[in-house]
Amino acid sequence: MKISSFLIFLASGLGLASVSPLTKRAGRTGPPSGCKVVRGSGTQSGEYTTLGAAITALGTSATVSACIFIYSGTYTEQVVVQYKGPLSIYGYTTDISSYKNNAVTITHELSSPNAGSLDASATINVKSSSFALYNVNVANTYGKGAQAVALVANGSKQGYYGVSFKGYQDTLYAKSGDQYYSNCYIEGAVDYIFGDASAWFGECTIASTGSGAITATSRETSSDPAWYVFDHSTITAATGASVTGMVYLGRPWRVLSRVMYQNSVLTNVVNAKGWTEMADGATPLYYEYKNSGDGANTSGRKYLSASSAAVTKAQIWPNSGIDWYDKSY
Repeated sequence: MKISSFLIFLASGLGLASVSPLTKRAGRTGPPSGCKVVRGSGTQSGEYTTLGAAITALGTSATVSACIFIYSGTYTEQVVVQYKGPLSIYGYTTDISSYKNNAVTITHELSSPNAGSLDASATINVKSSSFALYNVNVANTYGKGAQAVALVANGSKQGYYGVSFKGYQDTLYAKSGDQYYSNCYIEGAVDYIFGDASAWFGECTIASTGSGAITATSRETSSDPAWYVFDHSTITAATGASVTGMVYLGRPWRVLSRVMYQNSVLTNVVNAKGWTEMADGATPLYYEYKNSGDGANTSGRKYLSASSAAVTKAQIWPNSGIDWYDKSY
């Protein structure tokens, strides 16, 4: 059992809601064997200057496993990932266990109204299954005033490890499929994690930079398996943001929205009502289990569904199972 798993097990056994991130591990400062290489400055023979160019070079028909390594730098581009085989993308970092030492940023500035749709505004739009992204910062810098997506995750068995997502409104579109987010940083203000995926957010930092709801899930039918589960994560303010009592855990984009916060730290940014309204006639399933912090008191919640146990990965991924994600995270 790795150290982080032992700490989580121990905390659970003691009834604590402590956050146990991965211990510091080795860096990834060079390309794994067989990876295509992206290097924006000082590109060498056989390398690519942008992530988009490397993805194009993979072709549209190949189904073999592939990987891409990105050297340090800021890459201003929009990228669509639509590879048919398993694909892993790695960013340069001195510590693979966290987003904190990421040295690669993919960024763009475009709103949904200007782009024509939510998906078209995304800095990275992932339409592939069996996809993994490690230690890359993804940002849409449009800011206030309109929806502007940093990343669209639209596919099953997608994993994000030590990734930072930054935006303001609609930062992360966890749109569809079974997804895993581990030791990630997600920043925004309005509905900044939204969609209809079955997504597990483990040991993540969820940081609000303005007032509004964190989640807006679009589950509409009782047969839809979609969940958002936040496990051993921290709900807090972004650096420099004054949002005490101004943040809601979620609001129902569609009538049967379903979200769980469990074993997590809810700081004083969380409004006493916890949840707020959106879709007319909504009867959302909003759960909270064994959380701690100044925002964890549930006595004043607008919505609160009964829960007597934590949700498991097997529950939220009944179709894909629990053997596809990177177990070292």
